Amino acid sequence: MNTLTERYLAATLRSVPLQRRDEIATELRASIRDMIEDRACGGQDATAAERAVLTELGNPDLLAARYADRRLQLIGPTYYLVWLRLLKLLLSFIPAIVGTIVAIVDVADGKGFGAIGTGIVTAMQVAVQIAFWLTLTFAILERAQPATSLPDWTVDQLPDVPAHRDISLADTIASVAMAALTIGYLPFQHYRSWVNGTDGENIPILDPALWSFWLPALIAVLVAGMVFEIVKYRIGRWSWTLFGVKAVLDLAFTVPLIWLVLTDRLLNPALTDRLSWLAEPENRNTLGAVIAIGAAVVLVWDLIDTGLKTRRQTT
Repeated sequence: MNTLTERYLAATLRSVPLQRRDEIATELRASIRDMIEDRACGGQDATAAERAVLTELGNPDLLAARYADRRLQLIGPTYYLVWLRLLKLLLSFIPAIVGTIVAIVDVADGKGFGAIGTGIVTAMQVAVQIAFWLTLTFAILERAQPATSLPDWTVDQLPDVPAHRDISLADTIASVAMAALTIGYLPFQHYRSWVNGTDGENIPILDPALWSFWLPALIAVLVAGMVFEIVKYRIGRWSWTLFGVKAVLDLAFTVPLIWLVLTDRLLNPALTDRLSWLAEPENRNTLGAVIAIGAAVVLVWDLIDTGLKTRRQTT
């Protein structure tokens, strides 16, 4: 027979355990018959009653899942919040760390800007792997130990009310990223520069002799600045103490930079062999003055802007 009822029974029974099929078939067939008879007794046509009853019972796959006591979700409510919290935690730092390490190794191998792309792709691959294996683990756990009970939630787990922040995350990320790029460029210029020698060799922009002291010192100031930006964001608002630290860091970077420029110690002397206009002392002095004035203007503007923000947020 190929009636709607038989087709419904076949669609339902194919998804239930084999040892229970006869029992479920007998029970379900009797239930459908009784429901059809009730509707027919009320004056409804038998064919229409059958269609209405099967529509009321719903999707046979859902009905089969109820008979088989089978979950229809990959991760159920018992483990979902734990899975989500752990996934966010792992994705918050592991891909970035792995991608950064890969990029640094590639830069050390002389791959240049291509190392950035490799680092990003690696970070994305790590993120996908974390999501897949963590989800698979919890899906197996859901089915292997369905009765596992987790600790009950208590009010002690409530987070603090978020404090109003006058310092945005976007600004913090931009400042840290800019410092990181500057630090990365200092060694990178030795592998890839926009100036090449007559035989094609790379000519660093900055004087290699600066690595004896000044470049490591400036890198240390930049790292301290990155730490400062993170601490500032954690505090959430400017204070005069933070303003003082910011001023010291800015001066510790800008003053040596201006001194190196004005004493003609910043740029690589080898540049004069390829850039003829730098061979003229007057041109070098002009370039140094432009760089020094630019650095001083940026320093003064930054301090004024920071001072105004501090006064506004402390009054």
